[in-house]
Order: sequence, then structure tokens, then C-alpha cells
Amino acid sequence: MKIKEIISVLEEMAPLAYAEDFDNVGLLVGDQDSEATGVLVCHDALENIIDEAIAKKCNLVVCFHPILFSGLKKITGKNYVERAVIKAIKNDIAIYAVHTALDNHQEGVNKIFCDALGLINTKILIPKKNYIRKLVTYTIPENAEEVRNALFDAGAGTVGNYENCSFNSKGIGTYMGNEHSNPQVGERFEFVQGDEIKIEVTFEKHLENKILKALFKSHAYEEVAYEIYALQNQHQNIGLGMIGELKSPMEEKEFLLFAKVKMQSDGIRHSNFIGKEIKKVAVLGGAGSFAIKNAIQAGADAFLTADLKYHQFYEAENKLLLADIGHFESERYTKNYIVDYLRKKILNFAVILSEENSNPVKYL
Repeated sequence: MKIKEIISVLEEMAPLAYAEDFDNVGLLVGDQDSEATGVLVCHDALENIIDEAIAKKCNLVVCFHPILFSGLKKITGKNYVERAVIKAIKNDIAIYAVHTALDNHQEGVNKIFCDALGLINTKILIPKKNYIRKLVTYTIPENAEEVRNALFDAGAGTVGNYENCSFNSKGIGTYMGNEHSNPQVGERFEFVQGDEIKIEVTFEKHLENKILKALFKSHAYEEVAYEIYALQNQHQNIGLGMIGELKSPMEEKEFLLFAKVKMQSDGIRHSNFIGKEIKKVAVLGGAGSFAIKNAIQAGADAFLTADLKYHQFYEAENKLLLADIGHFESERYTKNYIVDYLRKKILNFAVILSEENSNPVKYL
């Protein structure tokens, strides 16, 4: 199995198009055409992780955080990033990062966070904007079903919990072919007027090439007329953070102690208790201070995230319990999810969970 085949599975799990614009995801180091000997899954691809990959004969390291986040002008081994990259290159080890591609997935980082807390009725906290496109095309009635089904098979027509969604309207189409044409209906230089079906479907923008290939392959016309529009709709199944409900309400301190155990946190910093039972909980793995207002607007009783600064605790405004459980802790089960996913998709192949704890934050 080549590394690129494993990458295809990873991109099914976390499409790179889901990632935030600032992020650096995908294959960061290595040759995707190399034969894979084994996969080591970790949180951070540090130098000791590369040593572990060497020892376990894995030439692909799949990490959550990208070891290469901004550009390198020199690679001299002067810091932890350069040392890890140099060792990976010397030992022909590829590094692949998922990060916000998995953060934004409805089954990704924040769903894993919710599941660890036992939250139910979960939904995306900050739906992704400007991600939905609409395709409009026209064909003869006899070809409409074939075109629709091809578009559905390519991933178009999914709206929330519904699939195979489209809008179809009847109209009159006209055309006249020149000397180079080969019309499906009529002859060259003949003005043709006939019934047509207008088909409209929405799709996620990263599927555009696949959608268009399906359209051209299934369409009866020599020249396919189509239009693509960018929509302002939010995508309710892609986005950052998540909100859900506890099965039973808890007192504030009880809830924090519960979260501390479930997320294996050695310490939780939190805002003032406000004497409110915790039922509705928002979460955002990693640095999530930007989502405090979203959590409040969503009616959360508590918001669990990480990397909060001093003044950001004031932003709770006595409207919710704000808690920083630690960056690593909020994402700690992500690598387990990746391992489980790969093992289900790639049978009889070594997919190994790293034994190294890469959390740089220690507690007394």
C-alpha cells in the first residue's frame, strides 16, 4: 500500500477543504508515492515521535497538530520543529496533519469531546459560512433522471439530514448548431425548440470537480449548459465547536469535577460560579476564546475550551460558566479516534497509537 492510498482514507475522514484558511494541513513531509510500512498516530509530530516511528518501523506519522505551521527559511536544527523535520527526512518518514480539517467535521474533535462528556442532542456551535454551492443545469426530460442520479452519487443534493435533494422545473429550450456541431436533437443550422428540465442541486464546494465530471459524463448534450453559484447559507454539519446537553443537570462545581475526570485534566481554570445548574454545554477543542459569545448566544450554561487569557474570563458576563481545561486535554481523545477510523478502513496493516505524551504543559 502506498502512502497516497492512506492519505485518501484520511481525506475521507477529514476533507482538507474543511480546514481553516490559516491552517497547514495535509502531507507536510515526505513522498506520497512511497510504499507505506506502517502508520504511527500522535498528537504532535515531535522529534521523540519520529524516534518512536523509526523504532516501530512506521514511515508515515499522522499527527493532529501540524509540526510545520508557518514557513521555514532555514532548516538547521536550531529548534524543535527543524529537528523533527530533519530527522523525518533523513529516515524517509512522511508526516501528515489533520488539525482543523477534523476540527470542523461533525464527527471530529468536538464530537469526540462531547462524547467523552456524554452529551446528547449535539449540534455545531459555529456553522461554516460560504461553503455551499448551487449547480443549475438543463437537459431533455428523457435524460433528467440519469443526470440527477449521477449528481447525487457524486455528493450533490445533501441538505442537513436529507439526501437526493433537488429542484426541477419545466421550460422551453432553444438552440441552433453551427457547421461543427453534432446535436442530440435536430440538425445543424436548424433552430430547435423543445421541452427541457431545469435541475438545481446544492453541494459542498470541495466536491465541485467531482460534481462536474458526473454532470458531463451523464448529460445527453454535446455542449452542457450549467451555472454554479456561491450561496450565503451556513453549513449546519460543518463548523467549529459543538453544543449539547447533559443527560441530567449538575451543580457547577460538580460539573467541573466531572469534566476534569472525563477529560483527564490536571487542573481547570474557570470563571465565577453564578448559582446556575449546568444542563446545556458548549465545547471547543483547543484555543476557543473567540467562541465565548457564540456559546452565550446559543444558550449554553457552560463553555469548555482552552488557552483563555485573564481578561477573557470577564467575557462570561455572569451568563455562563467559562472553563479552561487545557489545550491538550480538550483534544486528548482525537488520536484514538484517528487510529480507530484507520483500523476500520485499512485491514491487515499496522496502524499504531503513539505511546508518547506530547503535552508540553505540566502541573504541580
